[in-house]
Amino acid sequence: MNSADGPPALPFPYDAAVLAAEPLRTDRLVLRPLEPADAPDVFEYQRIPEVLRYLPWPRRDRAEGYEHTAKRAAARVLAADGDFFVFAATLPGEPSVAEPAEVEAQPRDRVIGDVMVRVSSVTHAQLELGWVLHPDFQGRGFAREAASAVLDFVFETLRPHRVQAFLDARNAASAALCERLGMRREATILEQEYNDGEWQDTAIYGVLRREWAATLTR
Repeated sequence: MNSADGPPALPFPYDAAVLAAEPLRTDRLVLRPLEPADAPDVFEYQRIPEVLRYLPWPRRDRAEGYEHTAKRAAARVLAADGDFFVFAATLPGEPSVAEPAEVEAQPRDRVIGDVMVRVSSVTHAQLELGWVLHPDFQGRGFAREAASAVLDFVFETLRPHRVQAFLDARNAASAALCERLGMRREATILEQEYNDGEWQDTAIYGVLRREWAATLTR
């Protein structure tokens, strides 16, 4: 049997805090665990209507947005279904939008988006990815660069049997990204959620470990 088809073997509990010292690096980005101090940058895209249209996030004021980021940043350990952590996608050389006094005290690169890793099923070794990117940085390959790095990290380090993504079915850009990552559209759940005054469909994308492994040998 191909080792990629073996029984569930997630190395849990996994503490993402180790990634603070050893972040993921791509050609242009640094991906590290989200921190409470990232709240000003995150709020810049968290408050944009065109971003919220495709996310299960309510509209928040600044104080609520900062609190939400702090809660997301506190989630670091994967051990049970529903556990998650968030990678902040930082762009070196692009200054944070935080107050000048804060930046001067602790210079920070700007967080232009984030990528979430969530446990769908420990029993069946299934993980979920989700991502968001500030519109000002879209169309330049950053989302693919970040999501691809996280997908590789997930399969190499956490060893799931399957990785999946759940999208608002109207989100054509994320659907195209899933396909570029080698994920297939497996289902569309009609009118699964009621948001923004209407029923919305959910698209499900997925890729198996052996399929991801096969791309490494091409």
